Amino acid sequence: MSSTLDKIVEKYCELPKPVRRPLWQLWHKLIIRFDKSKTAVFLNYGYEPLNNVNPLVLKPEDEENRYCIQLYDHVVNKVDLKGKEVLEVGCGRGGGASYITRYFNPSKYIGLDIAKSVIDFNNRYYNVQGLSFVKGFAEDLPYSEAMFDAVVNVESARCYANIAKFFAEVYKVLRPGGYFLFADMIKQEEFSEIESLLNASGLKLISKTNITDNVVKALDIDVERREKLIDNNSPKFLRGAFAEFAGVKGTERYDSFASHRMEYWSFVLQK
Repeated sequence: MSSTLDKIVEKYCELPKPVRRPLWQLWHKLIIRFDKSKTAVFLNYGYEPLNNVNPLVLKPEDEENRYCIQLYDHVVNKVDLKGKEVLEVGCGRGGGASYITRYFNPSKYIGLDIAKSVIDFNNRYYNVQGLSFVKGFAEDLPYSEAMFDAVVNVESARCYANIAKFFAEVYKVLRPGGYFLFADMIKQEEFSEIESLLNASGLKLISKTNITDNVVKALDIDVERREKLIDNNSPKFLRGAFAEFAGVKGTERYDSFASHRMEYWSFVLQK
């Protein structure tokens, strides 16, 4: 049973498109059920600079999630979000949305996700001025044209049923001059296709960065925290699946990053 769940988690994005949404909603329900301490509010793989640079200054309450926060910071820190209206598509459990709202001071930040359970969790859990959460679909955003100054999407788009439609929706809801701040894992052989779809969306590519080694370094440093969260909050039969989902060292997901079979890229694009 456990190995089957591990494989489902690892190959989630290769599963038939109709089953992805219900499985993602079920996965969030499981996380909410077993995360009794309510501390697993970041679900990304993390980021750590490779060179000796000044460390990101965080408030004491954010230190526990430093590496996951550093990924969000890397994705958005090239753009001034102060006073701007921002939409995050695929916000998960809201940790990144909270961080960006508190540290970058947008006037409004909306986190959108397909899982009602996680939206309900986020609206109960967070009390940050300007931050709210809504249920919605990436390929059919519930907003009219030119409503946002930036769209954020971290580690989510790869598993959408129609990523080209999502990119078109991003273009639609962005104001002229607005930014798409996008980061995700991409198989080596699929990178050219993703880049072509981004080019076809009408958005102008400002920068692209391969951050795979940064992600691996973060996973190496953060492994003890991730394992402790899994051991303390999940039943034994689910620990392998949660470890795979978290990219713990020794899993197929970790090995795919370490070998660069799977790469991690970040992009800044502009309308």
